[in-house]
Order: sequence, then structure tokens, then C-alpha cells
Amino acid sequence: MIRIGGDLRAPRSLGRPVATIGTFDGVHRGHQRVLADLRAWGDALGARTLVVTFDRSPRTITRRQPAPCITSTAHKLVLFERLGIDACAVLTFDRTLRNVPARDFVADVLCRALRARGVLLGFNCRFGRDAEGDYALLRRLAAEGVCLARRSARPATVGGSPISSSAIRDAVQCGDLRLAERMLGRPVSLLGTVIGGSRRGAALGFPTANLDLHHEVKPPSGVYLSAARVARTWHPALTSIGRKRTFPHPPRRDVVEVFIPGLRRDLYGRDLEVRFRKKLRDQVRFASAEELVRQIRKDTAALKGVGT
Repeated sequence: MIRIGGDLRAPRSLGRPVATIGTFDGVHRGHQRVLADLRAWGDALGARTLVVTFDRSPRTITRRQPAPCITSTAHKLVLFERLGIDACAVLTFDRTLRNVPARDFVADVLCRALRARGVLLGFNCRFGRDAEGDYALLRRLAAEGVCLARRSARPATVGGSPISSSAIRDAVQCGDLRLAERMLGRPVSLLGTVIGGSRRGAALGFPTANLDLHHEVKPPSGVYLSAARVARTWHPALTSIGRKRTFPHPPRRDVVEVFIPGLRRDLYGRDLEVRFRKKLRDQVRFASAEELVRQIRKDTAALKGVGT
């Protein structure tokens, strides 16, 4: 997938794509419906597809303590590519962009800079200064010959309620992985960069990868049956979230550690994606390192028969 940076220099190979715009936090089933409509429109016009998103949620500008994201920018790019999107432009969302009139955003950014042939909006998408941009504005611009305009299908729902990023965030934080998965249309997942840790796991014979989640929301403390993606291959894994209660001087914040049985590859500095299957147990304090090792062996055995 082509990534277009802040200079908005779209490569000529992209042609004149059809575009959609949004934060797309979670890339959930509602977002997937928008992206499927975009792909179908692109196929009908013989055009490639472009997603225009932001490097942070607009809420980071309007709220003092914004909620953590479901999917970081890097994670969204991975999911967009899996969904068949050709290109993504990541715009820096700041007060300057926030104050751009919606008409100017469409004409100058989407159509002139990114050469979008048409713009598709989700059913409730608004954009531009004071959220003044909507489908009605797009229709007026289409009548003026600025771009083609299209609106996405009705919203996706679960239990009769529209799917929202905030509802998914709440479900993940509460540990309701099944509900979150129904809304996401895929397993709950995290993408983080592998960073250095205490290396206690390696000393016990179970080397783990410590993840920097880049502010992604995570499930509650516990040990989870999961799967980790390394070099395009998914591997059964155990993921621990918590404070390492067994050891002296535990960290003040939750640590996310991933153990991939049989993998001895150096992962430092690489991005690692983890899918959660189910919670195996709570984190507990063990009386000794030997007792912890026995429990990890039991946890590893529980991975047998768990799909990736």
C-alpha cells in the first residue's frame, strides 16, 4: 500500500483515486463497510482507492485527557492494506487543519493536492471547521464540477445499536473480548514495537517480547491465549498484561509481554501484532520463580488446539 506523507505528494501511479476521509479508529465493521463501498466504487470507475486519515484523533485537540486509541496509525495502515486499500494519506491534525473550511479541504486538499476524482463519506461523517462538512456539501461541490460525491451504506450494528469506536474501547477495557470482536469483525488485536525489558523471562527459559503499544487501548490485567504475527506468519502465543507481581520492584505501569513458544528470533525494534483469543487466568503472585515456571508450562500447554 502507498503511504502519502504530510507533503501530500501523491505518486502519479495512483492516478485519480476515489477517496474517503475519517479517523477510522479500530477499523471496525462500520469502517469496513465504508471501505468496501469505496473499493466497489473504485472498481466501477476503474480508479484506485485512497483513505485520508489523521496522525491523531481530533479529540486530542479538544479534550485535555483524550481516550487511548484502539488502533495506532501504524496499526490502521496494516489493516487498511489487508482490506485492499491502495493508498493512505496521513495528515497531521493540528489547530491549523482543524480550522480549514470544509469546502477548502475538499477542493484544495482532497481534489487538488491528492487528485481525488471522487469523495465518499460514511453515513455520519462530518469534517472541516466546526464540522461543517457533510454529504450535502459534497453534493453541492459535485454539482459545481469539483468532484464526484457518494455516500456510504447504512451503519453496521450489533444488537440493534450502531457500532462505535467508543463502545469498542469500553468493551476492550472491560475485558469483554467477545463483544469487542463482534463489533470489530475480527479478533481484538494490538500492534506495538518490541522494546528492551528486564530479561527475566529469558533467564527462566521463556523469552518474551515487551511491547510499546503507542497508546493503544489494552485488555485488563491477565494472561491471554493469543497469536502473534512475525514476518507475515501467525504463531500461537501467550500474552501477559500486568505488573510482574512475583518479582521484587515490579514496574509501576502494566507491562505487555508476549511469549511465542519455539521462536528464538531477535525481535527488538520490530512491530509485533498480537490477536487475543481468550483470557486464560488472572495475574497472581507466585511464591517462587520455580512455581512461576510450572505455571507458564501449564499456560503454554493450553495453547494446543488454539487457532491463530
